[in-house]
Amino acid sequence: MDNSSGVGVLDKAVLVLNALEAGPASLAQLVQTTGLARPTAHRLAVALEHHRLVHRDTQGRFILGPRLAELAVAAGEDRLLAIAQPVLAQLRDLTGESASLFRRQGDVRVCVAAAERSSGLRDTIPVGAALPMTAGSAAQVLLAWEDPDRLHRGLRGAKFEATTLASVRRRGWAQSVGEREQGVGSVSAPIRGAGGRVIAAVSVSGPLERLTRSPGRLHAGPVMAAADRISESMRRTAS
Repeated sequence: MDNSSGVGVLDKAVLVLNALEAGPASLAQLVQTTGLARPTAHRLAVALEHHRLVHRDTQGRFILGPRLAELAVAAGEDRLLAIAQPVLAQLRDLTGESASLFRRQGDVRVCVAAAERSSGLRDTIPVGAALPMTAGSAAQVLLAWEDPDRLHRGLRGAKFEATTLASVRRRGWAQSVGEREQGVGSVSAPIRGAGGRVIAAVSVSGPLERLTRSPGRLHAGPVMAAADRISESMRRTAS
């Protein structure tokens, strides 16, 4: 099968990247694996290194560079948003409450997608809004499965405790009642990526007059089901 794109230099650069997928390689190993002439292999590897697509290890061997990881994260986020948006709309319609998707960025959580309740009293969180990691059910979810050091650092100043996060891990969902904003409740569940790592949280939120003081009793089931659907779709598209 001809894998040529018709752009020779690009095809050769891809040969170099494909060769490095197997692990670190010296220039001689690159030449052997790719079949490229030594000057060509060297020129391409150095050019890819300039763009951070290739890096060198402590022994001077060529390895895949950090830019590829950054692009992979961006591609994963785009895939997550494409998968999540219709699920959020279904979750909103099922619960009658606004549904949101959060990702952690440092010390805040950012709303990256939302499906708002169309009318009546609602909790509106615009896409792009940065909220603290110290309050709210989504913050609990995004912190609960962190390593112990990051978890304990995240509890400083938080409106929830370590025992709360232990409960979140045990039951697989979190709820908050007036934590982030007085009179507002929410329920969240984790979205998992490769290796089961928590990469986001899906939430529904609204006024306590509808969600009551036990919002999880009303909405934990549909929120967890939505999170599972998104997680499963992410795993299928990554395979």
